[in-house]
Order: sequence, then structure tokens, then C-alpha cells
Amino acid sequence: MKNIINDESRATAGVNFFKTGDGVRIAYRIDGSAGKPVLMLGNSIATSMSMWDGQLAELTLHFRVLRYDYRGHGDSDTPDGPYSFDRLGRDVVELLDALHIDRVHFLGLSLGGVIGQWLGIYAPERIDRLILSNTSSYLGPADQWESLITSVLQPGKLPEFANMFMNNWFPSYMLESDNALVASFRETILATRPQGIAGSWAAIRDMDMRRTAALINSPTLVIAGQYDTVTLQSHSELLAETVPNAKLIILPSVHLSNVEYQAEFLDAVLEFLQTK
Repeated sequence: MKNIINDESRATAGVNFFKTGDGVRIAYRIDGSAGKPVLMLGNSIATSMSMWDGQLAELTLHFRVLRYDYRGHGDSDTPDGPYSFDRLGRDVVELLDALHIDRVHFLGLSLGGVIGQWLGIYAPERIDRLILSNTSSYLGPADQWESLITSVLQPGKLPEFANMFMNNWFPSYMLESDNALVASFRETILATRPQGIAGSWAAIRDMDMRRTAALINSPTLVIAGQYDTVTLQSHSELLAETVPNAKLIILPSVHLSNVEYQAEFLDAVLEFLQTK
């Protein structure tokens, strides 16, 4: 097996672990009362499950919330890359199996939305309702990802990439203010292992679900950011046109719409998940 970084000292209070079929320890946590419908959350590259901290109080009023860290992120192990989006999708299925959870609502933002699409296509029996936020079914060409992967693995490059991520994620007024929440996202990027970022970018490099997204049969909500420069509004529009009967909502956000427009984001999510 390829080398795996397993750093027990990274473990965060309240976090549990399971081991995937290929021997990778994945961190997860569950919040909210037993008996409520399970809502699983998938976050962006270079973040951790803490990306959803601001929404947790509201979401746990209605759901039992399952969060996890991707391989190479947060408290999870970091195997050598590249990673495939099939493997990232199977991580979710194996976690649900380990927890004896048959079906969930799934809300994924950015890479989380890519994994959500995979689940909707290849494991539809595990998904009730699906929310795909600030994501895309294709982010080619591959050459641009090769360059980023090579660069982020060079020693000392992570602070430069942290600046790139922050500028992609937040509007200038949030970056220019003394915002502790925004600063916490930068700290999370700097704590992420470069191999985890590179491995995940490899999955994005090889992804193309522009046609297969039409196989998704779960009720689906697509959330777009009007000013998103990573996953353009047009990407969300194409996704909503491809997934049968999908609903599209456009927020005046950049990439992390759950943070920038938290109230509007939550309203859209809760309305969609709770509508009979």
C-alpha cells in the first residue's frame, strides 16, 4: 500500500474514526438527536468538516447531521495520491455502511458537490434528497490541474495557495475586514497537507459527469454563486438543466455561499429538504 500519514495528534475533540477498505482512517462526527432524518455534509477542498460550524445549530434543529473529513484533510489520514472521485465516493458509502445508515440527504459544496453527483449516479439507493452547491460536473482541461498539482507539492508553496483559495472563496470586503471567521479558513488551509490538496485536485482533473449527471433521479437542488469564479454560475445552470427536474437557486455570492450568505443559504436548504 502507498504511504499513509496517520497523525493521531491531529485528532479533534468529539471526532470519531473509521477505516476504509483501502486502509485509510477517515474522521467523522454526528450531531443532533437520534431519530431525526440524517443530513450528510460534504465540504470544499482545503477545508475540513468545520466549514459547516456556522450552520450546525440551525441544521441540528431539524436533522441528525453527519460530517466527515476527506482523505488528506482535517483529522483524516493522508494517503499518497492521486485520488479518484470514485474512491472519494466510495469513502462515503463505506462510512454509511459502517454506521448502518441506509439513506441520507446529502448536501455538498464544491468538491462535496462532485461527490454528491457521484452518489446520485452510482449509489442512488443511499440518497434521499440531494443539494449540489457551488459545484460543477466538469472543470477541465486537465493541463491546468497538472500545473496546480505540481506546484502545490513544492515545499513552501502552501501560503501562496492559501492566498489563492481565499481570493476565490470570499468577496473583497470580507477579506479586507478584521474577520475572525475568514481568518479561521486561512488557518485551515495552512493546516491541510499539500498531498491532500493535490490528490483531490487529481480527482477533479479526471472528472467529467456532464452526461452521466442525467442519471441522477433523486430530488435535486442546485445552488449557484452569481460571482463564483471557481464553479461559474453557468456550470450550475448546466447541471440543473442536466439533472432531471432539478431546481436552481442563484445567490449573490462568491464560492462559499454557506458562509457569505448563511441565512439565505439555510433558507434554501431547509425549504428544499422539508417540502413534502
